[in-house]
Amino acid sequence: MHVLFDQGTPVTIRPFLLGHQVETAAQRRWDELKNGELLKAAEDAGFDVFVTPDKNIRYQQNLALCRIAVVVLGNPQWPILRRYLERVVAAVDAAQPGSYTEVEIPAR
Repeated sequence: MHVLFDQGTPVTIRPFLLGHQVETAAQRRWDELKNGELLKAAEDAGFDVFVTPDKNIRYQQNLALCRIAVVVLGNPQWPILRRYLERVVAAVDAAQPGSYTEVEIPAR
């Protein structure tokens, strides 16, 4: 799958997403786009999955209209997140067009 990392998504996750092509919003020079514009640009570019730490995205965007899968990181802080990488990998691997998944990651 073609995966887009939003700003704030640790790029250190990339090597664990085996079999996926991963790019960042910054690599695409989309780091100035707001979430709605970013989701549209990602869909238009053929991305399958959008990984973001923005827990409010489901309230700010009408995700029912999206074809791209959205995976939200419950806690993007790498020292904590790295202990739960299997959850992130499983969420990305299981993503279906238009799905929304929030990966539960404890605060500590």
